[in-house]
Amino acid sequence: MRIAFWRAGKDKAVVERAVSKAKAEVMRAEPEPRIEAKPAPVAPRQPPVESGDIDLHALGAALARKRGWIIVPTVLALVASVAIVNLVTPRYKSESRILIDGRENVFLRPNSDRAEERQALDAEAVTSQVQLVLSRDLAREIIKKNKLAERPEFDPVLQGISPLKSLAALVGIGRDPFSMTPEERVLDAYYERLQAYAVDKSRVIVIEFQSADPDLAVRVANSIADGYLVLQQDARQDQARNASQWYAGRIDELRRNVSEAEAKAEDFRSKSSLFIGTNNTTLSNQQMGEVNTQLNNARALKADAEAKARLIREMIQSGKPIESSEVLNSESMRTPSQQRVALRAQLAEQSSTLLGNHPRIKELKAQLADLDTQIRDEAAKLARTLENDSRAAGGRVQELSASLEQLKKQATSTNGQDVQLRALEREAKAQRDLLETYLAKYREANTRETIDTAPTDGRIISRAIVSNMPAYPKKLPIVLIATIATLLLSSGVVVTGELLRQTAPRAVAVFTPAQTRTSARHEPAVEPMVAEPMVVDPVMAEPAPLQPEMTAEADVSDFAEIERLADSLRAAGAVAKKVTVLGTAAGEAITLSTLTLARHLARDARVVVVDLAASSPTMAAVSVDASAPGLAELMQGEASFAQIITRDKLSRLHLVMAGRAGFDRSLLQSPRVTLAVDALLRAYDHVLLDAGSASDLPAELLTAHARAVVVPDASMTPDARMLMCEQLKAVGFSEVTMLSRPVQPSDAGDTPRVVAA
Repeated sequence: MRIAFWRAGKDKAVVERAVSKAKAEVMRAEPEPRIEAKPAPVAPRQPPVESGDIDLHALGAALARKRGWIIVPTVLALVASVAIVNLVTPRYKSESRILIDGRENVFLRPNSDRAEERQALDAEAVTSQVQLVLSRDLAREIIKKNKLAERPEFDPVLQGISPLKSLAALVGIGRDPFSMTPEERVLDAYYERLQAYAVDKSRVIVIEFQSADPDLAVRVANSIADGYLVLQQDARQDQARNASQWYAGRIDELRRNVSEAEAKAEDFRSKSSLFIGTNNTTLSNQQMGEVNTQLNNARALKADAEAKARLIREMIQSGKPIESSEVLNSESMRTPSQQRVALRAQLAEQSSTLLGNHPRIKELKAQLADLDTQIRDEAAKLARTLENDSRAAGGRVQELSASLEQLKKQATSTNGQDVQLRALEREAKAQRDLLETYLAKYREANTRETIDTAPTDGRIISRAIVSNMPAYPKKLPIVLIATIATLLLSSGVVVTGELLRQTAPRAVAVFTPAQTRTSARHEPAVEPMVAEPMVVDPVMAEPAPLQPEMTAEADVSDFAEIERLADSLRAAGAVAKKVTVLGTAAGEAITLSTLTLARHLARDARVVVVDLAASSPTMAAVSVDASAPGLAELMQGEASFAQIITRDKLSRLHLVMAGRAGFDRSLLQSPRVTLAVDALLRAYDHVLLDAGSASDLPAELLTAHARAVVVPDASMTPDARMLMCEQLKAVGFSEVTMLSRPVQPSDAGDTPRVVAA
């Protein structure tokens, strides 16, 4: 879709007829003799000076010109600082060092700590020891030991207060010594001269003390180190003393508790008959164990006898030789067995020479048969004996089983009492163990309390020595700092004054052309008119929009009309965020009108102008970067938003070019251009689209949520202008504003020159 009034043939014809009619009327009204007025001489314009530039040459000249204001204070500061550092009473510093190792005598450690090494002290522990060095209790001891309260250096009241200090105290700059107690005065002077700190990445504490007397500085520094160790020893002895006293009170109570707990356990044992046997078990449990052992033995004897009797019976019934160990080892069977062996030997010997029917052979066989019968009878008797033993063992098993069941029932009835007894015994044992532990700790604490020298966490590794070099004041650094600071301060004052002079408000004269154009209805000859200079204060007024140099009459009418339009757009607020400037004016009038309107709006709002016409060099001429990329490069992905947005040279206005020279205008028809304009609408208060004649631009890009500002050709009739406004509203603009005439440069043949209005 395209804008209708210049694309439709009918509407275009109407506009052309209106334009041609207006031109004919102008030609008829023009008189034959036309004498043009000579232009009055115009004062040359000076190039504008950027307000942010700094003239370094002028600053150097100002420093050279006002060198007296720099050298004199610097010399005075040098002399004064030298005099002051020589008048101040010097102080001498001495230092001692303490190593915090946290070690103790291994023989004095508690038993629980002897098997393990002590952990190393951390940085927080060392810092805590520094605070102990700075404690007020230790400070009072040192002040008392060295009699610092009797020295005027630490108590200024002893030598009188100077009037200067009294005056400073009255105005609240310092503290009034007379309003302080003597102890407070001495402590303030003591802490002013004392400095204690821990050496980085070590467990060493440095104690530094300053005094006007070098010997006193040494004594106090060493006294602080010794007092710190004594303070630790006293703290450990107090700790051991408090522990022994507390343990002594608790031990008496624990002894009573142990006696009561043991008495309760024994009383309950006697009442419940839960007496203790061997192996620390109750009698019932001990009896149950013994009966169970006897029962197992009886069962084993019964099973053994039954097995032996059954084996002998089987051998007798099968007719096999009796080869059981029980039979062979029997006294009654030993002799027949030996005889049987002898007869079998004889039978074997005789069988080798005699036949089977020989009487001797028969006799030996008969004797052997009698012995076998005798052995079987003896085996049967032994089997009966084993069976009897088995029955006896079975009876014993039954008796023991009955006894065991009875003992189990008895143990079951006494289990609850046994549980209560064990609980009482555990309580008594716990009280006894606690008592023994407290007794051991009490002995250790009592022993550590009686030792004259308790171990400490630190030891002195470096004692203070007398120093003859004053530590305060540092003469050379103080003199250098005072001199250099005065030099820089005085130079800064001179430079600041010069900068303020360079940036002071000045009157800038902007001259408009001296001659106005004559129209056909004016007199043939007119007197030259010289416009008075218009003075603008660049400090009080914000950068005003750049306007083309116009005639005096156009300067009043055109700028007033555009300023009224800017006020109406500003009052409309969010409804007028998007403004499309288009029209039928020739030349650069549309671009100049867009810039003028945008600069009016940019006085108190964020405004950006988007160049969609790309037919005028004016936009590049007013940009701080004429070669910056534009929408075409953004559509091709060759540039980002930050790269395509540039600034106006003489206002806060932002500019977006259509593209570099020679770009393809078809890129402006991409839907992504609409997305880019929407993004700008979210970032700026007003977005002005310089659409030119809009002959090849999409209507949605120009009309969506936008107002139209039409820059017409000067020859258009009122009917043509009205028709154009109606057609623009028809294609989608929310409101259409028709300018009376376009903004024109003073010389149509030259590049338009713009100045701050």
